[in-house]
Amino acid sequence: MRVIGLTGGIASGKSTVAKILEELGAHVVDADQVAREVVQPGHPAFDEIVQVFGKEVLAEDGTIARKKLGAMIFADHDKRRALNAITHPRIAEATQNKLVALGQAGTPVAIYEAALIVENKLHLGFDGLIVVSCDDAHQIARLQKRDELDEKSAAERIHAQAPLAEKVQVADFVIDTNGDLASTRKQTEEVWRRIQAGEPKRL
Repeated sequence: MRVIGLTGGIASGKSTVAKILEELGAHVVDADQVAREVVQPGHPAFDEIVQVFGKEVLAEDGTIARKKLGAMIFADHDKRRALNAITHPRIAEATQNKLVALGQAGTPVAIYEAALIVENKLHLGFDGLIVVSCDDAHQIARLQKRDELDEKSAAERIHAQAPLAEKVQVADFVIDTNGDLASTRKQTEEVWRRIQAGEPKRL
């Protein structure tokens, strides 16, 4: 089974492209979804997070309040590192299990969707990489709307990630989401066609 990475900056349209790929018949393993699963009550990561960060990170329903925890770690490098040490090994294991299951089921191509593929150099082990890209203005506006942030806060979160230009440089396929949804869909359909045709990596 070939594994193709799918990444992009925060609020660049990565989830939209993943949804279109699923509609086209692709099998997508979403690292964000896996990350939500491994911190559910009853999982070891949940207990460790509460132990390290305290009960103030819990929502009223007893689950992890992701936005509250996110705000806490965003401003504190040590806390972010502590959370990553708890969650990343669990996410990696759960993701690998999902990919193995797809391979055993005879799936020819799987898409692995994650934000930090390039930063963590995961793409070096993949059979290709799709990068979803847009300009700063679109990214900031989308993030403001999605997470109800002011412009300064949105820009800070975007600049905390590796620049999109760096991800584009190592991409095999680039989908530009500056246009409308129809444009994004058309590009995604073409990329999926090329992947299914087994086109080689960009030289």
